[in-house]
Amino acid sequence: MEQPPVEQELVCENFNESLDRLREGGARLDVIWPADDPHSAILTHGDERVRLTSRPDAPAPSADLPDFEPEFVITHAAAASEEGRAGMLYRDLIPGRLGGRYIASHIAIPDGGPVADWVHFHRIAVQLISVRRGWVRVVYEAQGEPFVMRPGDLVVQPPGIRHRVLESSPGLEVVELTCPALHETFADHSLELPDGPAHPARAFGGQRFLHHVAATAPWLPWHGAEAQATAVEAATGLADARILRPGAAPVVAIPPHDGELVFGFLLEGSVRLDFDGEHALGPADSFVIPPGEGWRLSGASVDFRLLHLTTKSPVAVS
Repeated sequence: MEQPPVEQELVCENFNESLDRLREGGARLDVIWPADDPHSAILTHGDERVRLTSRPDAPAPSADLPDFEPEFVITHAAAASEEGRAGMLYRDLIPGRLGGRYIASHIAIPDGGPVADWVHFHRIAVQLISVRRGWVRVVYEAQGEPFVMRPGDLVVQPPGIRHRVLESSPGLEVVELTCPALHETFADHSLELPDGPAHPARAFGGQRFLHHVAATAPWLPWHGAEAQATAVEAATGLADARILRPGAAPVVAIPPHDGELVFGFLLEGSVRLDFDGEHALGPADSFVIPPGEGWRLSGASVDFRLLHLTTKSPVAVS
């Protein structure tokens, strides 16, 4: 999306404090990036447009997808979180970003209550969000009235769909996966949500919005485990998602994935991952397996639950 020329650049040391001062002074936030650790924004103040940044040498988001660079990644829950967009806490689950192709974040709102969010959208190829703990009330363009997401629920946020986080329970935790890693959040100051009746068949960037409700989804056998399937693949054409729990087999052997990303996030419980050695995983640990490689899970606890996401090869940002 082309932006008008920026008339003034302000370089600051503390981005969040400087952004708050500009907004308190009447400036309107139009674009901000990146969501997990914001360092740059474009604002309008009267007839002026200002680019605020604490990292003037950092690359700007691009409409071109970076090349995918596969690697094996394990991230443990002890890693620190940082303040991100709208005061949410973000923990980076793929620090190397697989060449800039993907970002995965464990996002928390410890205190709950109303969220300082606004109607916005993203220029992306794929974006999925799943609730781990607590609840969150959200509203989406062309999807009718606001609704509440609970543990195990998942949404597909197709490219360009306007949305807003309204409020959450204390201790909300969600997992978000996005391609590409570096992307903008654009404010839409002209649209109010909800914007009328739901139009579930409406496409955004060739994808459809999906709200997967865990409480109504069946569990089916899957490679020795049980999987709660979703309609993510039908909605996106680019990604698939499921929740795994223990099944009949003590060892779950996952065949090689012939697409691109293989990502797992341990929602609850414990398990042993067998890939390039044995790795003990606990709650909120995550991993990435290179495509074309098989892997195994064993020793799963009774309460084991794994969010498992895969993607094909996205071709463009919308």
